[in-house]
Amino acid sequence: MSYEALPDNELAAVVTYLEMRERPDIEFPRSTLDLLRLTNPKAERYRALFQLVGAPWLWFSRLTLDDERLETIIQDPNVELFAVQDGNGRDVGMLELDFREGGECELAFVGLIPELSGLGHGKWLLDEAVRRAWRDGVSRVHVHTCTLDHPAALSAYRRAGFTPFRRAVERFQDPRLSAFSRRRPRLRLRCWGPTPALTPQAERRSARASLRK
Repeated sequence: MSYEALPDNELAAVVTYLEMRERPDIEFPRSTLDLLRLTNPKAERYRALFQLVGAPWLWFSRLTLDDERLETIIQDPNVELFAVQDGNGRDVGMLELDFREGGECELAFVGLIPELSGLGHGKWLLDEAVRRAWRDGVSRVHVHTCTLDHPAALSAYRRAGFTPFRRAVERFQDPRLSAFSRRRPRLRLRCWGPTPALTPQAERRSARASLRK
């Protein structure tokens, strides 16, 4: 066993990459929540949803992008964004599916607000994500999680039919020390999200998508 020292301005996490190669036989649970498709979302709308869901987990990657770079991603016709809403039309979560790489779908961001933890909505949302990810032309669905995320995330993905295929250690600058974080004080110690780049390959180097049970 060995230890590696980290500078005070860095964080580290173990990232687990998971995939499924066949459409699973899913029995969809019921939920009182709904998914609302957001077409051509503006950066301001996206950031509000992103922070609502991601602030407790230190989601930060999309917050570092200016409006033009962010909207290039979220308005791409091969990226599908959904707001999770309760019966009163209140945003309580988000789902983002990325089909930009041919034949594949990535669960880019999946998450619910903490108030819904433990009510079974997380399983519903993950099953919805998988169901919507599998469509004609898709032969692989993938996601990854890290040790800074909710402790139930990895087991939830495995129960949903994902299989781990790789692990890696990621080091990154602590976003709470950056200028954008000081403008957004709600950021905390959890991290999950793609790096601020426009290509799917570059985005996948960072852990992403929070799932609460």
